[in-house]
Amino acid sequence: MRFVASSALLATGLLGSAHAEGDALVDMLGPREIAVGEAMRGGATGAAAISLNPAGLPLNHELVFEGGYGYRASDQASLIGVSACDSTSAIPGCFYYDYAGSNPELGGMSMHRQTHIAGTSIGYPISPRVFVGLSAKYFHFDSDVMNEPSSSGFNWDVGTTVRLTDNVSFGVAGYNLWGAESVDFPRAAGGGFMARPFSSLAISFDARWKLANGDHSARYGGGAEWFLSGNNGQSGFPIRAGALRDSGLGTTYLSGGLGYATLKFGLDLAARKAISGTNETQFLASMRFYGPRMASSSQVE
Repeated sequence: MRFVASSALLATGLLGSAHAEGDALVDMLGPREIAVGEAMRGGATGAAAISLNPAGLPLNHELVFEGGYGYRASDQASLIGVSACDSTSAIPGCFYYDYAGSNPELGGMSMHRQTHIAGTSIGYPISPRVFVGLSAKYFHFDSDVMNEPSSSGFNWDVGTTVRLTDNVSFGVAGYNLWGAESVDFPRAAGGGFMARPFSSLAISFDARWKLANGDHSARYGGGAEWFLSGNNGQSGFPIRAGALRDSGLGTTYLSGGLGYATLKFGLDLAARKAISGTNETQFLASMRFYGPRMASSSQVE
């Protein structure tokens, strides 16, 4: 009986820590989102709109190709994402692919999980200040972690962005609302705002709640971006900082990032460190290459 009880406790512990490092809601985020505490739902554009709020795609007018890589030391995770987004058309949209592969150690045993995601996101302005968006994705999830069955199928995200003024916007989104069920794709909802008190400064705050049975944990984050323009005004250096709290994990994170942006390309670097709850450390980098770009008062670098 003692052996059975001990085995049950071990299994419970493995389950409880199975997704301590991340899931698809986190693994798809890029360096800009991570650097500002995941707080871009009120003004997400380009690749950030794919993972946070597809309704933000019409906020700017550009053609951009992006590729990124991230590494999370706590579970030896490699995070890869590529995307192509065109918001110069009447219906802005993106195509994207994401991969996450990790090797967590649970109960002294080395496990492996991997996720492939491919999909498309579109946004549409139903008025000059109100936008809606939709993401459709196909995923394939494999895991040898106990009680994490492999799964695949389609799922959907939806979002809305409201531009309250030229410098303040608010966004809400729902994730994995319809389709195949998977432990790596929990149903969730989030919202937040972004404000630009000055043209070179953006501040934001977000919250996200899981809606799965038995798990209603929340993540609250905020951050800021200061854009230092170059001498010619055609390039600059975004400096980002943020903080994040996860109620389910009991973890607080600090994050920051640097970048370099021109009219033709952009480079972004970010790091995040848990200061309580876990020992998670994450590093990310991405490159963006631009096609045609048109000025927009709400454009976010």
